[in-house]
Amino acid sequence: MDKKILITGAGGYIGSVATYLFLQNGYEVVGVDNFSTGYRHPLDLLQSKFGKEKFRFYEQDLQQELNSIFEKETKSGGAAFDAVVHYAAHCLVDESMKKPEKYFKNNLLGTLNLLENMTKYEVMNLVFSSTCAVYGEAEYVPVDEKHPTKPSNPYGESKLMAEKIIGWFGNLKDIRYCILRYFNVCGASDDGLVGDSKKPSSLLVQNTIRGVLGIEQFFLTCQEVDTPDKTPIRDYVDVVDLNEAHLKALEYLFNGGKSEIVNLGTGTGNSVLEIVREVEKATGKKIELKKTTSRQGEYAKMIASIEKAGKVLGWKPKRRIEDSIKSLIKWYRGHPNGWEK
Repeated sequence: MDKKILITGAGGYIGSVATYLFLQNGYEVVGVDNFSTGYRHPLDLLQSKFGKEKFRFYEQDLQQELNSIFEKETKSGGAAFDAVVHYAAHCLVDESMKKPEKYFKNNLLGTLNLLENMTKYEVMNLVFSSTCAVYGEAEYVPVDEKHPTKPSNPYGESKLMAEKIIGWFGNLKDIRYCILRYFNVCGASDDGLVGDSKKPSSLLVQNTIRGVLGIEQFFLTCQEVDTPDKTPIRDYVDVVDLNEAHLKALEYLFNGGKSEIVNLGTGTGNSVLEIVREVEKATGKKIELKKTTSRQGEYAKMIASIEKAGKVLGWKPKRRIEDSIKSLIKWYRGHPNGWEK
């Protein structure tokens, strides 16, 4: 029988690309989103493409009651879902510095309520979307999973606290989990059908492409840091590669794998200016570099060690930065303003 999974934050950037990928891989998917930052459009599109038997979704906030969804999806004699993939969260570093309360409330209470319902309805497998922001400033690179966790912003702290809550539910309630700590995400689905709609986006690759295509003016928002070209170096992982790691994590849990924390990136880094040059190369257009207010809570260099992802999940990224740029160009040419609200 096909496995059935619950995806939280299914209308968001990473969640909507994930929903598409899981459906393409034969899973039955149930999506949940409160549409505060996610979009209904991609979910309607995927439902018409795959049918209601394969995919349905609920508009619901994770902090509110989830009983009715678990109840409705519980088939006689079985659990409501074989697993939950939990993407839903507020995720802007800069905003978290200004509104810490928003981040702690949403990211912790939503996760806690979800875990409570999973336990009640005996859904015992969880893949959790976490972040390299739990590490804070890198003490060494590449950053492996043993690196100290010292978040430098409330977003990273809220994710680390959520990880700890999941760990306790693992110890005390037998929830088995894969916590996946993402580095920087870019790209769209390979066919350009599903992509990033955030406006404004806080993601560099997206913003550079929007600048080049004349959708929105591009500004440099980075502080001067101690790297060769004075701009921050980050590890940019393609959103489809990233979600393929979630597929591998699900298979790993379904095959009886023990709970793990795993970093997801490429193991290499690009500076802000290198990304700008890559986008210029892909489009044959020059970008005028204008500076604006620097973002708070940033650090110089962040590159993932992806050794453990290879060992535990048998995963490694297949797409290069050029591929991510190509898929995003395709996406933005078709949807210059993203999905409509």
